[in-house]
Amino acid sequence: MAATVKGSTVKPSTAAMEIEEGVDELDRCAVEEVELTVPKTDDPTLPVLTFRMWVLGLGACIILSFINQFFWYRRMPLSITGISAQIAVVPLGHLMARVLPNKKYLEGSRWEFNMNPAGTVYATHILSAIKLYYKRSLPFLQAFLIMITTQFLGFGWAGLFRKHLVEPGEMWWPSNLVQVSLFSALHEKEKKKKGGMTRIQFFLIVLVTSFAYYILPGYLFTMITSISWVCWLSPNSVLVNQLGSGEQGLGIGAVGIDWATISSYLGSPLASPIFATINVTVGFVVVVYVVTPICYWLNLYNAKTYPIFSSGLFMGNGSSYDVLSIIDNKFHLDRDIYAKTGPIQMSTFFAVTYGLGFATLSATMVHVLVFHGSDLWKQTRGAFKRNKKMDIHTRIMKKNYKEVPMWWFLVILVINIAVIVFISVYYNATVQLPWWGVLLACAIAVVFTPLIGVIVATTNQAPGLNVITEYVIGYIYPERPVANMCFKVYGYISMTQALTFIQDFKLGLYMKIPPRSMYMAQVLGTLVAVIVYTGTAWWLMAEIPHLCDKSLLPPDSEWTCPMDRVFFDASVIWGLVGPRRMFGDLGEYSNINWFFLLGAIAPFLVWLATKAFPAQKWISNIHFPVILGATAMMPPAMVVNFTSWAGSGGGTIGATAPGPNPCPPV
Repeated sequence: MAATVKGSTVKPSTAAMEIEEGVDELDRCAVEEVELTVPKTDDPTLPVLTFRMWVLGLGACIILSFINQFFWYRRMPLSITGISAQIAVVPLGHLMARVLPNKKYLEGSRWEFNMNPAGTVYATHILSAIKLYYKRSLPFLQAFLIMITTQFLGFGWAGLFRKHLVEPGEMWWPSNLVQVSLFSALHEKEKKKKGGMTRIQFFLIVLVTSFAYYILPGYLFTMITSISWVCWLSPNSVLVNQLGSGEQGLGIGAVGIDWATISSYLGSPLASPIFATINVTVGFVVVVYVVTPICYWLNLYNAKTYPIFSSGLFMGNGSSYDVLSIIDNKFHLDRDIYAKTGPIQMSTFFAVTYGLGFATLSATMVHVLVFHGSDLWKQTRGAFKRNKKMDIHTRIMKKNYKEVPMWWFLVILVINIAVIVFISVYYNATVQLPWWGVLLACAIAVVFTPLIGVIVATTNQAPGLNVITEYVIGYIYPERPVANMCFKVYGYISMTQALTFIQDFKLGLYMKIPPRSMYMAQVLGTLVAVIVYTGTAWWLMAEIPHLCDKSLLPPDSEWTCPMDRVFFDASVIWGLVGPRRMFGDLGEYSNINWFFLLGAIAPFLVWLATKAFPAQKWISNIHFPVILGATAMMPPAMVVNFTSWAGSGGGTIGATAPGPNPCPPV
């Protein structure tokens, strides 16, 4: 939820300013970046749960949830981030400050507020897969329970580990500093220079211009979302289309001049550090223009039988695999029919992307170990000491505000686990996940949340666990696709939700927002978002004929659901068929497992190079987790998304050069 930043229109009190004065070494932050970015002032008298906060926060939450879910099913998903909302509500907040009366209500009570103080959900994939791809009925109540338990389970893990991942200065969550800088910039008193404009004026101009421009690619000239000019040379040539198509081929020369094309899957290239843009571009070029052509034209895994770029599942003769035909009446794999039909085949590019996912997981672990191992160990020891020293920001918060009681989190956790177990027992025919699978998923989340949390909080790197969860339940409980999806959601997504909540608590600590106010905003915002997400998805499934079914949709339809399609294919590979029949001793893609070793070796070689050639500083900018994971979103992302993103990022590099890299390698 967007929230009004404390102290945006009121100067800190004298008592608060005294904290800033006389700062000694004991008051210095453990991390230099935090010391230089986060202010050490606070005015606890400022109201936080204000009328403006609730109106703007809930309004932004509802609007963004609807828009993001609405565009989620489109060929080029459009995602509006919370930062956009934070910027947009600033002029609205100033307007409300001017027109609303400066009057207090319920003054002196615990619900005091001042009307004028001076001052997209992952679980929707499951819904789409069951209803739209597996063609199974799913009652709304069951769908809503899956959605809401997925989101709220993370609150429990966040509560268990917040003292170790929020309070210590060593756990600094680097990405939060961007938000702190943004809030500071937006709420500084700004004087308009003669002949210039303020930040707000510039923002409004860009907002109106962007809105007006979107009419062109969105409605009038949709072809500019993907311009594959090479295909114009010989439209009927298979080879030319393989080389030039930005959507179904290698996309040589393909470009899109639609911001949705540029930022749909990789985010804004303007906000990406230069070294990260270069690493992503290098990884993309190597995979798409070196590895893929070699594998395809050498006909590895009978590559020429299938499209060069596709997320589809195929039969041995190249025709689409009829997944529904190998499912029995209990929603399990029909082994006899599967044996007669033959094994599932993938395009070589799709198989390589799975291998790169394996490599990225091991590369991230090794990279963090060799480059940050000693620092990580020191910071972890400092964070988990019983008599650990609290930094200045934690001391200010403990002095001025009440903590969130642990039982608030535990109540949500216990209720959620109880509801999930109830779902697994009472609705087992739908979710397929047994009660012990729920507990195993929770155990994985409990074990990995603090481990991954320490890595994210100190290095800003988040190893993906979706492969691990899919592998584990796929081997233990195969041939049940919905069980695999639910296990992944409860074991992996609940952990990412927990880390998101913990990161928000750390941001609240930096901005001196009362913890209980943060908790209330998170709980209510999450509840509202789940309701809007579920309602929007349900409405679209009912109102749009043949949603996500490319075989029945018009050729130019935007409602192709690329991300849901990949999620469905993953449920077939890992859940219905199982990893043993795909990547194990019974599968045709067992050699893909060697990518785990490749990912583990690559960062170690870079580390050795930095030791052998210490004067060559550029070597430390080689970031193999980023390089190997560059194409993690392909598919559903297409080549044109990457060429357009890299081109925009390259233009940014050219505009900012020369000059030092402000973002050192992580």
